[in-house]
Amino acid sequence: MNWKFWQKNKDAKPSKKKTKSREWFDAILFAVIAATIIRVFFIEAYTIPTASMERSLLVGDFLFVSKVNYGARIPMTPVAFPFAHHTMPITGTKAYWDGVQWKFRRLLGLSDIKRNDVVVFNYPQGDTVALEYQDQDYYQMVRSLGWKQVNSQFTIVSRPVDKRENYIKRCIGIAGDTISMKNGLVFLNGKADPLKNTGQISYEVVFKTADVNFKIFEDIGFNVADEIAAMNQNTYQFTGTAEMLDKVRKLDFVQSVKEMTEPAGKRDPDIFPYDPNRNWNVDNFGPIIIPKRGWTVKLDSVTMPLYERSIRIYEGNKVEKSGKGWLINGVAADSYTFKMDYYWMMGDNRHRSADSRYWGFVPEDHIVGKALFIWMSYDTNGSFFSKIRWNRLFKGIN
Repeated sequence: MNWKFWQKNKDAKPSKKKTKSREWFDAILFAVIAATIIRVFFIEAYTIPTASMERSLLVGDFLFVSKVNYGARIPMTPVAFPFAHHTMPITGTKAYWDGVQWKFRRLLGLSDIKRNDVVVFNYPQGDTVALEYQDQDYYQMVRSLGWKQVNSQFTIVSRPVDKRENYIKRCIGIAGDTISMKNGLVFLNGKADPLKNTGQISYEVVFKTADVNFKIFEDIGFNVADEIAAMNQNTYQFTGTAEMLDKVRKLDFVQSVKEMTEPAGKRDPDIFPYDPNRNWNVDNFGPIIIPKRGWTVKLDSVTMPLYERSIRIYEGNKVEKSGKGWLINGVAADSYTFKMDYYWMMGDNRHRSADSRYWGFVPEDHIVGKALFIWMSYDTNGSFFSKIRWNRLFKGIN
């Protein structure tokens, strides 16, 4: 018996050593796959591009967003270029192929979305985009310019749910809640829900004199160039928190401070649901019931302006008007039962935020994740070392 079977066969050919280029390729491939798995299922970095969440989040904040808290969403558009969202950075072409689309599925999460969570989600009205003006809402452009002009002048594309723009807002209402707003104050299920100390709105401030040292307001925390604007002689518009304006009110040269809100009954045509029979605006709207999975709503002229888009676009039904009634998927219907939960999202900077007041509900399949903490904050207006906001590094998000 040959007891040396374990010894290396002298006649066997040695395995071919990998070239340096092959080693680099394998290493890069492994890194890309590992990073993609982490981004999709665990945690992803985002940046704050606008002032809609000030003072909670500032322009230039870099966040880590957890996919685990609410449960990671299985990619709905699985064939996509790594690390690109919807557009290739150099060529400007699509960074995904929508020939393969998977149904919405979400892994088990640590918790449900709660009121006041800061949430990242796909922009609900981002299903249709004018490529030349991607930062503009297509539907608002249509309301302003008309469908024919927009669709004849611009390149219009459709995007799947997970390739729509990422937004970040605070969850004000969850599925089943009733939300309204009166004179700038949110009411949730009939109870007032005042802005927290991180939220801000606009105020009219009148001075007793024109001789004012605006450095005082910088010391209070205002960005004078961006948050204080002259309205007329001795009268200015301030954007800040109630706490900051209390300090302004106590200054001896200040005559008066009052909130600036749109009057009730003055209709804004760009406020959801764009219904001429509802005189709603950014500070006065509702009440609105936020749809919940399993909730049945009666279909009529009062409810359809609020829920028609959710039934048709978000839940994928064919909706048609038929005489005085409605057809859903070709069948007469006087009610509809929702298949998903929905949420109402608003920015903390109430008068500088495009949020649910303008485009309505956020469906559960649009939810990306929960904002956890700021890992870097960069101030473009700062100089040298002060460009980094050191006091915000690794700060949790409340």
